[in-house]
Amino acid sequence: MDMLHIDQAVIVEGKYDKIKLSSIIDAVIIPTNGFKVFKDKETLKVIRYFAEKTGIIILTDSDAAGFKIRSFLKGAVKNGKITNVYIPDIFGKEKRKAAPSKEGKLGVEGIEKDIILEAFRKAGIQAEDKSGDRDPITRIDLYELGFSGGSNSSALRKKLLAELDLPELLTTTGMLDILNTLMDRSEFYALAEKIHGGEGKTE
Repeated sequence: MDMLHIDQAVIVEGKYDKIKLSSIIDAVIIPTNGFKVFKDKETLKVIRYFAEKTGIIILTDSDAAGFKIRSFLKGAVKNGKITNVYIPDIFGKEKRKAAPSKEGKLGVEGIEKDIILEAFRKAGIQAEDKSGDRDPITRIDLYELGFSGGSNSSALRKKLLAELDLPELLTTTGMLDILNTLMDRSEFYALAEKIHGGEGKTE
């Protein structure tokens, strides 16, 4: 089944929400890890970055905790575009949980795909099929360009992240997500050459 591509980064509460959405949409998905985001400066910096570059979509649960996180992010993100997507109140229990949540409502992870897509449509989010339309940057590219697996890779990654004004503690997966949002593979190779001082590897 083709994935639906969404340009904006999608902010969710937890890893199970991310897993659920990853089966439905092709997008950068950033979990807040619940209330931990309130003090997580690195995650907030990434969220602010995407708010300015692509805009962000906030898709939290429809309970009090989810609305508290939405409110916090609205205040924490000063620049850029925020779109709120709301799932309906559906009462029940996720399969992996022994008991329902405090308010008895299903979270994002427990909502059916069609309901989630309808929530995106109601918020005016245009998802389009772009399968096979891009030439993504991969871990192999990072290795071939010296950003992983080499004696100088750590220093080169720091230069790359500094060039993009991103936190140096980003994981490789997080970095790939951002790179594939910002540029295509050929643009990445050009940027890598610049970081290597004009002496970097080319395709």
